[in-house]
Amino acid sequence: MHKPLSLLLVGLFSTLGAGAVLAHGLWTEQRRGHVEVIYGHGAEDDAYKAEKIRGAWAYAQSGQLIPVTVERLADHARLAPLKPPAVLAVELDNGAWSQTADGQWVNQGRRQVAGATKALHTYKYSLAIHAEGAHLPALDKLRLKIVPQTDPLRVGVGKPLAVQVLLDGKPAVGVELIGDYRSAPHTVSATTDADGRAAVIVRNAGLNIIAAERYAAVKGDPDIDEEGFFSSLTFVGEAHHE
Repeated sequence: MHKPLSLLLVGLFSTLGAGAVLAHGLWTEQRRGHVEVIYGHGAEDDAYKAEKIRGAWAYAQSGQLIPVTVERLADHARLAPLKPPAVLAVELDNGAWSQTADGQWVNQGRRQVAGATKALHTYKYSLAIHAEGAHLPALDKLRLKIVPQTDPLRVGVGKPLAVQVLLDGKPAVGVELIGDYRSAPHTVSATTDADGRAAVIVRNAGLNIIAAERYAAVKGDPDIDEEGFFSSLTFVGEAHHE
């Protein structure tokens, strides 16, 4: 007898290893005419609880907000903007995770996991640029963000894209940037300087996924020791021609 999908997902989410907790990222892709929210690491594309998508923001060329619906499916989320956006941002709140003495990770805070050796709360963010010349809004909802300093769609493959990484609005120093998160998720392309700035080579004619992570200690919270942040910047390296 086959188990229902819901029960299989519950089992998956309760036994995810450290890779899914710490290393997995977030980005959006066009698939079969839909905007899919992808949770994965490199070539991996994993199921996740769609209710963890806490916000999605779509913007027109001018920076004006476009209404966007989050479609919560059984194993992932899909976005449905009212019209094609120039800029699209997403937040996933992955919740509190605690590591047990035998190395397993549980999606609960320290007080709910007896003998937990480590506990953290992770957040995943995605920023996608879809149109040349798009006005980039403030994006205050994204606590960690990779902000392009020039239009990434106009840079060109093989050329450097200047970016600034901000955490809670302040420059994030010493952040390692992954220039091609899907194909080479462990290869560091650049590290941010004292102003949170770096230059990353545009790798692909198709979808580019530049990624960054940052962890910060938390004091006075009985459920977690630190917060973990992942953020991606995605864009197409060259215009598509039929």
